[in-house]
Amino acid sequence: GCVLVVSVIEQLAQWHNSTVKAAMERLCNYIPGKYQIIHHIIDREMNADVVCHSLKLCKQDPGQPLCHLYPPPKVRKHSPGLFYALAHAGQKRQIKSFMGFSSVCAFPLLANLCEKIKYVIRNKLPFEDFDRDKFSTFPTLRGYHWRGRDCNDKNTTVYPGRRPDNWDVKSDSNCNGIWGVDPKDGIPYEEKFCKGADSQGVVLLGDSAGAHFHIPPEWMTVTQMSAKSFANLPMAFTDELDWPQFSEITGFLNSTIGGWTDSLYLRLRRRNRCNHRDLQNISQNGMLTAHLSFSLARNQLLDNPAIVIYATIGNDVCNGNRDTLAHMTTPKEMLSNVVQALRYLDSHLPNGSHVILTGLVDGRFLWDNLHDRYHPLGQLNRDITYSQLYSFLDCLQVSPCSGWLTPNETLRNLTSERALQLSNVLKEIARSEKFANFDIFYMDFPLRQTAEEWHKMGGEPWQLIEPVDGFHPSQIAAALGTSITWQKALHEWPQVLGKENPFNDQIEAIFKDQGGH
Repeated sequence: GCVLVVSVIEQLAQWHNSTVKAAMERLCNYIPGKYQIIHHIIDREMNADVVCHSLKLCKQDPGQPLCHLYPPPKVRKHSPGLFYALAHAGQKRQIKSFMGFSSVCAFPLLANLCEKIKYVIRNKLPFEDFDRDKFSTFPTLRGYHWRGRDCNDKNTTVYPGRRPDNWDVKSDSNCNGIWGVDPKDGIPYEEKFCKGADSQGVVLLGDSAGAHFHIPPEWMTVTQMSAKSFANLPMAFTDELDWPQFSEITGFLNSTIGGWTDSLYLRLRRRNRCNHRDLQNISQNGMLTAHLSFSLARNQLLDNPAIVIYATIGNDVCNGNRDTLAHMTTPKEMLSNVVQALRYLDSHLPNGSHVILTGLVDGRFLWDNLHDRYHPLGQLNRDITYSQLYSFLDCLQVSPCSGWLTPNETLRNLTSERALQLSNVLKEIARSEKFANFDIFYMDFPLRQTAEEWHKMGGEPWQLIEPVDGFHPSQIAAALGTSITWQKALHEWPQVLGKENPFNDQIEAIFKDQGGH
């Protein structure tokens, strides 16, 4: 974190030909809110690694390698190089230590917000939910960016996805915007338009890819940086740096982070307007199959069936450990974890639901298409490639995937081999296991088809990867993945998608003012 911030400050000073102090003030003016930042003098000749070690925000543990993002600084002849620079930079510049600030949550203004974020990460439930029905009228902190928006947060029997109460004659009990009685014939609109329409919701159980992790590149690309660059910072922070409202499975808003939004939910809604707002994204950054704890909001007796996408596409082989292979999920563990999760779903999903198991991605795509390209931090001076970033994160043991984000081709191949083994476990589960309340299907993660489709559109493979972390699928990849998944379902599992509602146009005409998310 320190290296990132100091890098941006130094590059802002360079780009605007200003002092470092002026660059820090500029950055503080860009960031919304009135958070006070302690100012320290940074010499432009000291790169971010040197500054952060001298502040003791970065350190070298005994017996561990020295982690640095930038090439070692040029030092005078016969000096011990980077070690000397790091050891003495703080003394030379009389920079005070930051040892007391071990956590950003130590700042009083952030302490309350941090507690809220810890709550939602721990429980994967909305923080603002007055009737405790697991749906909210607040967008972030696991609110309606993650689940369909509640239309009455004071009534626990009113929420998206339930079957209508008495055909919603007097009020909208399922928040799909359809309620009341047609004055022409006295038939409730819900009964007229939605009865027998195969209404169903969509639920995602996933990891950071499903949550749609994204760090805006303009936050660290000084040539594009302005006050507008950080306007979305509070929202991003309270959504855990995830953007589920634009995601492949549950996206519903027009993308503001590049590309376009296309999602399984939007297509189901287009197919049947009665499905409005019936979505749940129960994903979490770093989620493994063994850690799937469910906050599913589904009542077997009162609610509509659901399509559940079970997609932990990488974390079972991805970790930041030096001995990464030893910490990967084994096929035996995968079988146990997934079957346990499916039994949970069978006890909670209404009859007639569907579950789709998604295979793991082949992450060799990442190194092959990014390693020699410049990261956003390195574009100004052409001094940081993704290979350098991956090595830096791996040295710190915080790499999102030591097995794939490495120059070691053998390790990359072994990681993909394990991923294929785990995908085969999922495939066998879909073939052999039977459950009372849902049928079960398997599909490979459509990376190859996505890359081929993007190539036909004139795109480059690297554009399918998030530019800042160099790891997650980009907005373009998410949208293209939706199209491929939908076409597969239409041709191979048409029963999963339900039939098209012939009354969609009438519903939109009558309830157009109540269709907002």
